[in-house]
Amino acid sequence: MASPLFENASVKAARDMFGREAEAHELADRLPDLMLEGVRISNTVVHGAHGRKRAGPGETFWQFRQYQTGDTMQQIDWRRSASSDHLFIREREWEAAHTVWLWPDISKSMAFRSHLSQVYKSDRALVLMFALVEMLVRAGERTALMGLTNPSVSRKTTTRMAEMLAANLKASGLTSSMPPPQRVARFSSIVWISDFLDPIDALAKRVDELAASGSRGHLVQVLDPAEETLPYSGRVEFIGVEDGTQWLSDRAETLRDAYQRRLAEHRAGLQDLARRNGWSFVVHHTDRSAADTLLQLNMRLRGEPMPKDKTEAPS
Repeated sequence: MASPLFENASVKAARDMFGREAEAHELADRLPDLMLEGVRISNTVVHGAHGRKRAGPGETFWQFRQYQTGDTMQQIDWRRSASSDHLFIREREWEAAHTVWLWPDISKSMAFRSHLSQVYKSDRALVLMFALVEMLVRAGERTALMGLTNPSVSRKTTTRMAEMLAANLKASGLTSSMPPPQRVARFSSIVWISDFLDPIDALAKRVDELAASGSRGHLVQVLDPAEETLPYSGRVEFIGVEDGTQWLSDRAETLRDAYQRRLAEHRAGLQDLARRNGWSFVVHHTDRSAADTLLQLNMRLRGEPMPKDKTEAPS
């Protein structure tokens, strides 16, 4: 039997094709369970958090607040003000639905799970997406999967997204870590869930293109805890999940400090990229609760400041 190191290009291409098909079928089989897990997590977060109410034009009463400079006399609720020493404004709930575009990275680099986690990165990205969609739809917001679905507020949106993913898992667009070209209306939001291990220049180009529309973006970096800490020692063979590149280290522990510095530099670049575009950035590790990150995303989509705006601490 020929060594894989010497196989010709046509044999390698056929092997890669069958490998991708097998991975696509395996992920398709897991999609129903991932969707149900997303719904369960959404239920957990919704029961412990307030809805996405905000002030704006509408008919539904939201709250009273004290009069501020810039408010008009017509906004004053005189009946409420008569019972106090202060003037009060009657605010109404914003009734115009918001649109949130989502892109979960399910490229080959996301098909990774170490001994420190029970979850593949791609599975966690999909769970976070399904949970967020379920939460947004309940709040009356429109959601869409970039390149695959149109914005919808239907309660069946989560199921339809899972069906579209299952039908298109082998499509070339879904094998890319980058979201597809998409016309995004101003004031929409974009949630991009990925490991963001591509070169910063390539990521910056895509984020700048998306931000040029005036949309508000949120980057969620999903990493396996082993990718954060490199917890290996002794003789270790590293195999690239994207291209199968093999590299043997006799003393893997000697790589740890340099690796963590490089990862920290890359993350600093991601944080700077998000900051200069007015986007948010959060880190999620697959050995931690998806509910915590979902709650952070919900707060960021509502425009609420995070405590000191810190990302999740490294594992």
